[in-house]
Amino acid sequence: MKKILVIGAGLSASSMLRYFTENAETEDWYIKVGDQDGNLAKSKVENCDRAEGFELDGLDPAQRTPLVEWADLVISMLPARFHIEVAKDCIRHNTNLITPSYI
Repeated sequence: MKKILVIGAGLSASSMLRYFTENAETEDWYIKVGDQDGNLAKSKVENCDRAEGFELDGLDPAQRTPLVEWADLVISMLPARFHIEVAKDCIRHNTNLITPSYI
């Protein structure tokens, strides 16, 4: 199973999360979505058994690092100036990273 972490569940993540949740079973994905607004993250994946949404301060390394370690793929939907911190975690833990400029 491919483990996907999405950091940020705002408006720009909506279509991507819909695609992920609609295809999670077929593609054998498990998706974790973290956002400052935990209820928003939960609402974006509520109809998918292979996904969970939760509150996450994506700028807090103590919260972010264990999730990056868990993931096979991290998608940072944070504002661009914060991608570097996520990228550093991904390098340390040999995890693939995608940012919106590459989607």
